[in-house]
Amino acid sequence: MLHVTGGMDRADEGHVEIDGTELVPRNLDRHRRRIGFVFQRFHLLPALTVLDNVLAPVLPRRVGFDRRERGMELLEAVGLDDRADALPSQLSGGQQQRVAVARALINRPGLLLADEPTGNLDSVIGREIIDLLMSLRELYGMTMLIATHDAEVAAHGDRVVRLQDGRITSDQRLTPSGDVLNRLGGLRP
Repeated sequence: MLHVTGGMDRADEGHVEIDGTELVPRNLDRHRRRIGFVFQRFHLLPALTVLDNVLAPVLPRRVGFDRRERGMELLEAVGLDDRADALPSQLSGGQQQRVAVARALINRPGLLLADEPTGNLDSVIGREIIDLLMSLRELYGMTMLIATHDAEVAAHGDRVVRLQDGRITSDQRLTPSGDVLNRLGGLRP
């Protein structure tokens, strides 16, 4: 679902429309520039510094902002501005995921897609990443679509859509009140 929404894969059937635009080949490049993608495995380039990894998506393109300035602003937002010159191998897993989040935001996307963003992290760091994503969502006013198997992560959303074998099995809007288990109808992690 994330890959179809992100324009990386095509739907097996039907059509996909996002923000009033149908995802067809002629619209994909423009669409991809308006989204950010956070991968489970970070996908940082090992030979590039933290700052250069954040800037990588916009290096080959003409943009209407100062790349370095925005990159440093994003690193500050994720708490890593002091590690801008470090290499990914010098960072912890949580720090690498923070870099991946900053990289996903370099274009100020209206839509952020996150594929198991806490899947490779321990529970404490995972909660920090989710808290960071939620605060950045508010700060930048973007929509987030998170794919997860973790009920605690899902409980941070406004809506939980469960899929099984590529089909929607439930679609639930969450209320701002109630604990994680009550909000998900007693689902246990």
